Amino acid sequence: MAFHPPSQGKGLVTLAEINVTPLVDVMLVLLIVFMISAPLMQQGVQVDLPKANAGSLSETPEQMVLSINKSRQISIAEHMITQGSLFKRLEAIVAVKSNIEVVIQADQTLPYGVVAQLMAEVKRAGISRVGLVTQPGENLSQL
Repeated sequence: MAFHPPSQGKGLVTLAEINVTPLVDVMLVLLIVFMISAPLMQQGVQVDLPKANAGSLSETPEQMVLSINKSRQISIAEHMITQGSLFKRLEAIVAVKSNIEVVIQADQTLPYGVVAQLMAEVKRAGISRVGLVTQPGENLSQL
């Protein structure tokens, strides 16, 4: 048996095509992972706060003041609320006035977590416009 080299027109041809199917599969899996995980990463309370140079807020008829003192007693428009009934009260208010705005007056000695929980409760009741009441005071550049 003799070895015959391939002739000019016939012979082994290298295949120079790239198989993109595995690349597309990986990209689709990554896309699905990001689509599922993105909504889970969004936590927190959306707050509609005024800018520092905007001055004072004008009171509107659709604005409600929610106060919490240093002993963690909550009041709505100067009416004390019993513990555990805040969510029901807020839901009832939203049922009557759907576009109500809530401003929170919190004692400065309260831990941040308490104020954040109060804001989350307001948000859970269906109120999307929440603000914090502060007194004019020290400039942040002095801190």
